[in-house]
Amino acid sequence: MTKSGAEKKRVRRAATHNGTRDPNDTPPKKQSTGKDVFQLFADKVRDHKELESRWAVLQETRIEYFRGKDFAGFLRSHPELKDVLGSDTSFEVEDIANTLLRKNLLVRCDRVVKTVRPGKKKLSTWPAHLEIFPDQVFSENDAFFAWTFVKRRPLWQTVLSFLWPVATLAICLFPVFPHQLKLIVLYSCAGILLLIMSLLLVRSVIFGALWIILGKRVWFFPNILAEEATLSELFQFWPTKDEGERPKWTARLTYAIGAVLVILLLRHHAPDEAARARYHKRVSNIIDDVLEWSPRLALSGMMEKQPTVVNETQNNHSGDGSKTAAEEVTVSEDMNVDSSSAGHVSDDSGDEGSDNHI
Repeated sequence: MTKSGAEKKRVRRAATHNGTRDPNDTPPKKQSTGKDVFQLFADKVRDHKELESRWAVLQETRIEYFRGKDFAGFLRSHPELKDVLGSDTSFEVEDIANTLLRKNLLVRCDRVVKTVRPGKKKLSTWPAHLEIFPDQVFSENDAFFAWTFVKRRPLWQTVLSFLWPVATLAICLFPVFPHQLKLIVLYSCAGILLLIMSLLLVRSVIFGALWIILGKRVWFFPNILAEEATLSELFQFWPTKDEGERPKWTARLTYAIGAVLVILLLRHHAPDEAARARYHKRVSNIIDDVLEWSPRLALSGMMEKQPTVVNETQNNHSGDGSKTAAEEVTVSEDMNVDSSSAGHVSDDSGDEGSDNHI
């Protein structure tokens, strides 16, 4: 005899009160059926913008790393990030970091260069080359930690990866672009190149002037020429703190005199107006050739350069005909010469006969 729904509910309620469990009940689903909570925590921390990090080379591999003291201060400032851990929210910073190390989500690193370079007062704050530290334990004192998992790719990077082949194909098809589109591409590229060169020139002039006058090394856009920098670091405007020793006044004076001499030399050998006009005309002709090129002009030029093909049979027939005509003309000329010579001979014989008769 089967139990009704009300009876089943009473049995389950009684089993719950008695501390036992009905074997027919299904166990509740776990909250973390997907990723590990520490993996989710690591993703959330890594995507946070307030945790300062840099890129470096670890065993010929580019890695993203942070300092131990920055990680500790970041978690103390943002305790709400621990809510992802669920029941482990009572963990301290060291416990969380050590758990991440045990789960191979982090790896402790150490700087490769451990001596102060000449001209520097202390070691670099963010070294560019790292090596794995033997003791994989969290520490805040001059310790670096690198993420070992692949960061989630943003949507814009995915879209950009699909657009790169299209852009490459478009660059290859530049010669067949319409004239107006060619002008837009040309002036856009020229403007970007001029902007980059102007930025580098102004940056160098400001650095040289401040170094000579004040003896300070001030680089605006300090990471603009860095090989290993993120996009946000690449366009960082404010310079970093100068950690080197102040240069001597003799060196500054020497460089100032050298800079003045170079400027005077360039001014003395600057091209005149006629040379500038010739160069401008040459460049304009090159640009016009590029802009005015089209497949139709290329095909017409190829047809004009192609040598004319003549039928060899016609050449042979015409050659035979010309030879025959030439031979006929030669034979007729020989016959005329023979007849004229025979006439001369007959005339001579007639004259001799008349002389004998007399």
